[in-house]
Amino acid sequence: MAVAALFDLDGTLIARNSAPLYMKHLRQTGQARRRDMARTLYFLAQYKLGLLDIERAMMVSLAWIRGRVEAEVREDCLHWYGRMIRPHLLPAMAATVDAHRRAGHVVAILTSATRYLAAPLAADLGIEHILVTQLVVRDGRFTGEAVLPVCYGDGKTYWAERFAAAEGIELAQSYFYTDSITDLPVLERVGEPRVVNPDPRLRRLAVRRGWPVLQLGLRETRPAPLERASIGA
Repeated sequence: MAVAALFDLDGTLIARNSAPLYMKHLRQTGQARRRDMARTLYFLAQYKLGLLDIERAMMVSLAWIRGRVEAEVREDCLHWYGRMIRPHLLPAMAATVDAHRRAGHVVAILTSATRYLAAPLAADLGIEHILVTQLVVRDGRFTGEAVLPVCYGDGKTYWAERFAAAEGIELAQSYFYTDSITDLPVLERVGEPRVVNPDPRLRRLAVRRGWPVLQLGLRETRPAPLERASIGA
């Protein structure tokens, strides 16, 4: 059985949450209204508290994309990624991805974000596999729907287990890096949980359970050690 290294995206591979950055991009390019920004910030606050109703949030958030041409959105997101996301990529996490690859592990992004963010970031880091929230496209246009379960909370565990079964991966021997308490189901599913720049609830839980805690900024460049005992909480 293979070992995987799974990486959350927002707050883990990048130092920021991508949602407000995307909404800022949409505002700057005339694609969103001020109230759309306010709604995004509301959902982000709910997410940080671990109280987000993901299906309702997706239903509301995806209404604006219904009917839009998928190829145009993909191209627009590439420009957004290069301008507003790439500068926040954590060098130490990029080095950690490479360390897992050298160790022979199967590396994948596991995120509630869509492929329109995950794919360009995966290309930058040389990551082959992305497990994301999938948006429904029909005849080249978005329907405003997402494939269920959304890759969030227990849904992340669902997609991680499907991926593990398909790739011959033993999750009980695998790693998962995240910053958010909402990812607790996957942290408890893998054998090697790793907590990166955690929110307060996850930090307290990680300390109680003896999980490795990494505090990383944009100046750190060394990869995280893969051995649990050598990482400080």
